[in-house]
Amino acid sequence: MTGHGVYRRLIPFALACCIAGASACATAPRPRRVYVGYRPPPPTRVEVVTVSPGPRYVWVKGHYRWSAREYVWVPGRWVRPAPHYHAWVAGRWGHDRHGWYYVPGHWR
Repeated sequence: MTGHGVYRRLIPFALACCIAGASACATAPRPRRVYVGYRPPPPTRVEVVTVSPGPRYVWVKGHYRWSAREYVWVPGRWVRPAPHYHAWVAGRWGHDRHGWYYVPGHWR
């Protein structure tokens, strides 16, 4: 096989590697919303907030999540902020013409 034949065989392989590398660097698509046909229960549960495990911890309140058949309570907890973040934005339930959906909490 000549030198040119080797390069012709390597070009598709190199191109495939470049495409795979570019797609790995691309941002992930946003997850699709899961819609629920009826309103979540009001978040009226009384939670006992325990003593903070440390000075930088933030209390994340409990919330209801959808569990394929019913709403399930997720208890609150203490968490440490991710590096360079300082405030927790609580998750919430939203509603549009498709039904109810959960917007997860996040750091800012």
